Amino acid sequence: MPPLKHIAISGNIGSGKTTLAEKLARHYGWTALFESVDHNPYLRDFYSDMTRWAFHLQIYFLNSRFNQVHQIRQSEKPVVQDRTIYEDAYIFAANLHRSKHINDRDYQSYLDIFHSMINFVQPPDLLIYLKADIPKLVQQIQKRNRDFEYNIRLEYLKNLNEHYETWIGNYKHGKLLIIDVNQVDFVERVEDFSMIVGKIDLELNSLFT
Repeated sequence: MPPLKHIAISGNIGSGKTTLAEKLARHYGWTALFESVDHNPYLRDFYSDMTRWAFHLQIYFLNSRFNQVHQIRQSEKPVVQDRTIYEDAYIFAANLHRSKHINDRDYQSYLDIFHSMINFVQPPDLLIYLKADIPKLVQQIQKRNRDFEYNIRLEYLKNLNEHYETWIGNYKHGKLLIIDVNQVDFVERVEDFSMIVGKIDLELNSLFT
């Protein structure tokens, strides 16, 4: 049985992926790889004018995530990844295309690049999906207080959630753990984090038995 290599955390904006990745990395001694937000040159512009910057943003994220996949395969320690390359294509780019922020020609170009990349991508050993409803997402987004996120519309979050539910419902790449975080606070409540760790331990044990 090959050693544990790659754990990924998926979920909508504000679901708690980054915080959980940090906590799991400390708990298990894993390496954490985070989404490139603070150094992303397009994100602030995107939330001000989605149609103008959507394609640029998605190409940036796709390239960043593909580079992470290479880092994961080179790592000697297990890696916990904040969001997957699948979400870039099946959630965010698909939603922006459906919402007319990315036109048909650019979307096809994006998909061509994604499908070329995906031939070199191995899925995570375990995918953890943080399921959160809109009120929870809004609460979390407000709590972290990033000024450029003030422009996020509820309709945008709602559409993303719909894409997530469809994607997760059809996920066949490997082991999947769904955690409903609507009534969970794994930052403030130790017992909530312990509950999540318990669920992950069960999944990891089943991988190697």
